[in-house]
Amino acid sequence: MKNNKERIQKFLSQSGVVSRRNAEKMILEGRIKINGRPAKIGDKVDPIRDKVVVGGKRVVPTKNKVYIMLHKPRGFVTTLSDEQGRKCVADLVVDAGVRLFPVGRLDRNSEGLLFMTNDGDFSNILTHPSHHVKKIYRVTVRQNVSDEQLIKMKEGVVIDGVRTLPCEISILSSESNRTVMRFEIVEGRNRQIRKMCESVGLEVIRLKRTEIAGVKLGMLPQGRWRDLNQKEIERLMNISKSRVQTND
Repeated sequence: MKNNKERIQKFLSQSGVVSRRNAEKMILEGRIKINGRPAKIGDKVDPIRDKVVVGGKRVVPTKNKVYIMLHKPRGFVTTLSDEQGRKCVADLVVDAGVRLFPVGRLDRNSEGLLFMTNDGDFSNILTHPSHHVKKIYRVTVRQNVSDEQLIKMKEGVVIDGVRTLPCEISILSSESNRTVMRFEIVEGRNRQIRKMCESVGLEVIRLKRTEIAGVKLGMLPQGRWRDLNQKEIERLMNISKSRVQTND
């Protein structure tokens, strides 16, 4: 008999319930059950034979994959729900008709391009650190920026004991006590750009992500979403393949 079992994290993400990273967190919190018992990291399930329950509801694998881009406004947290009652990005896509989870993160005070999906493999491709997915941000700081500050951030600064990878930064405009910069990074660490700026004495007053892996936010209004077109989906899905070819 064919073994159809797969890791519980993969099953949950492919079912459009939660990302693999958050699935691990929920497992450790005892919020997921397999056939009536609490799930453990490393458990495998048969999507057809096993009963997986999350939050009291049985998980039914989804057949239709959905991929959208959302223009996230400031003030929304990048989660499906929030214990503190804060506004969540899930509230902005309820009319999508299916349960979607965010791909990666964009902190509460940041805005711009955010992908959402019910396809765990798609999410894993875009968030896996080894793929070095290029992301572009428009960053406004309160101060003028010196050449020394710019060079330090470009070459890498130490955040939480780990140095950031070299990145591309250019100044788009500079006025009295206000500078707008373009950041191009290939990492996705928590509040990375804000922390990079803080490390050289700069205060971020606005941060907007405008592009991920060549897919641009464009003129999509704040708080609105649209389906990714087939060309965009294929471009994003092929990131891991192109990365391998580049390294050959």
